[in-house]
Amino acid sequence: MPLQELLEMAIFLFNLTGLVICLIGLTLAQRMSRRWPGYALAAGGFGVAATPLLYQMLAAG
Repeated sequence: MPLQELLEMAIFLFNLTGLVICLIGLTLAQRMSRRWPGYALAAGGFGVAATPLLYQMLAAG
């Protein structure tokens, strides 16, 4: 099965996982004295959630 079809099937999981990671990162940033680890985790969660869309944009171009 090609990677494109796998990403289309897993888009919901990528978005949900990215959302959870992002929320955890933002919660950590709010509660910790150093905020950058939480913000970095939130940015990573955004990257996970955006992966299927970015792949589709790059594959179509």
